[in-house]
Amino acid sequence: MSITSTFTASAERRATVSTRDGVELAVREYGPRDAESTVVLLHGHCLRAESWTYVRDELTRRYAGARVVCYDHRGHGDSATAPQGTYNLDQLGHDLRDVLDAVAPTGPVVLIGHSMGGMTALTYAAQNPHEIGTRVVGVALIATAASGLADAGFGRLLRNPVVSLFQSAVRRAPRVMQHAKRVASTVFAPIIRTAEFGDRTVSPRVLALANAMHNETPIVTMASFLSAFMTYDRTDALAALSRIPTLVLCGSADLMTPPSHSVAMAAAVDYADLVILEGAGHSVILEQPTGVAAAMARLMTRVSGVGETFDSGFALAA
Repeated sequence: MSITSTFTASAERRATVSTRDGVELAVREYGPRDAESTVVLLHGHCLRAESWTYVRDELTRRYAGARVVCYDHRGHGDSATAPQGTYNLDQLGHDLRDVLDAVAPTGPVVLIGHSMGGMTALTYAAQNPHEIGTRVVGVALIATAASGLADAGFGRLLRNPVVSLFQSAVRRAPRVMQHAKRVASTVFAPIIRTAEFGDRTVSPRVLALANAMHNETPIVTMASFLSAFMTYDRTDALAALSRIPTLVLCGSADLMTPPSHSVAMAAAVDYADLVILEGAGHSVILEQPTGVAAAMARLMTRVSGVGETFDSGFALAA
């Protein structure tokens, strides 16, 4: 695992972290390099670090001293593609370890994950239980689940035989299927919109950002992770989160990971802060970034123990 960096004249600094299996992950960093703590924002399936843009901007407006580091999961965004067999949540947990070791080797860490990012945070907690309450001092699980993704909401579609046929077609002819994905993107855009936003009126810029991130994700990446979702179960990690401040947040209109998932997770974690944002869907971090940022601010206040303000060394990573 290694890291190389390039810095722009703006507030953004870019780096590449090479994982232990040689996959290069695109990393972006904002704010002071010497912040004492790090908050890691983990994006969802078929998204990229830009999905946190509105939340990140809201947080940095509140806390000018925050340090932000963003990275794209393997096969997503500007990160490199990887062998198909590595597109699973256990591997994403290991990738998170490599990123932390490269960009935040010391100091406390807060993990904040949306959708698949939340599953990554739970996987990391299960893989590294000794770090909960020591290195990892806070967790936020946003529009995600600890298990049973195929048992509720749109997740039940994972059990449809068509999903297996789709995955087989991608394995046999990935280039043909990638071309078909581009052609079909306009056809399926309304379905994606319904799954993520329901029938609510959503800002055109939010829809444009969400659609762009979905359309840019390679079809092999998209298809391969579906198997991991069907077998995913990290309820074993929840008990350990009782040792640290934990936020569980979702939208009341989330069709992908309905509020029942969040309620179940919060019930398994002592003193968890359960927040359900009225009217928001699965893309709650795009739809209601101010509400998400406010909930995250409460989490960070609990972590820092300094009331309404943060020390100037507080770091934020995404």
